[in-house]
Amino acid sequence: MASTSSSRPGNSAAGRIALAASTISSDNESLMTDIRKSLNIFKSVAIDLEKEGQADKVKKLDEMVLELLGSFQDLAHFSVALKSMGNNYQPSDQPTDFRKILKDEVDKLKASSQSAPESDPLYRQFKEAIWNVHHAGELMPGEEQEDLVMTSTQVNVLNVTCPLTGKPVVDLVNPVRCVECKHIYDRDPVMHYIKTKKPQPRCPVAGKRCPKILQAGKVTCDPLLRVDLEELRSAETAAVRNNVIEDFTALDDD
Repeated sequence: MASTSSSRPGNSAAGRIALAASTISSDNESLMTDIRKSLNIFKSVAIDLEKEGQADKVKKLDEMVLELLGSFQDLAHFSVALKSMGNNYQPSDQPTDFRKILKDEVDKLKASSQSAPESDPLYRQFKEAIWNVHHAGELMPGEEQEDLVMTSTQVNVLNVTCPLTGKPVVDLVNPVRCVECKHIYDRDPVMHYIKTKKPQPRCPVAGKRCPKILQAGKVTCDPLLRVDLEELRSAETAAVRNNVIEDFTALDDD
């Protein structure tokens, strides 16, 4: 009977742990998506309040956004740690301290990211959207002229094409993103790349000199990847629409 159970991955101890971790992680990611949507709502409300001159309420929303971003980052680390634990668990004769394994993995992820809510791109977009109400086209306080000026319409996508296939990331059927460097790839090609480039499969993004070493367990379709790609599609569509409008305006001027 034991051998029959162990021959079925879903019935083995490792299979059950992996399934449980995946289920909890999925629920966790749904909450992350809700937080992301809430942040967009907060940004829209803050813009309206800034237009009305209600600085005190804008400041309160700013504090709430930072708090939400802190929770969002904690959830992201927890989700990745859960998946890692589920994928790497191996039964042994000794009791397994899952709480310690999960905590150690979360601590490791936090140490490697070293990202405070204030430095999150979503917070930057929130601040810039408010700034642009009265100062559109001007650098925000603390910026230098040579800094890359982000816009409130930018999305959190570092590369617009897969470095291995050249396909636009918005067209990928199975997109994945590296947990550490945040670059996006086509799943099957990058998994093949990781296997064939062992032991040091460095991130293949050309021209970026990305130093990160890819690991199969840390290249996943993370909770917000598809949300980010959908925002990129929307931004590209809007850009095309604006270009068409500008072209028609130029024809009218002629």
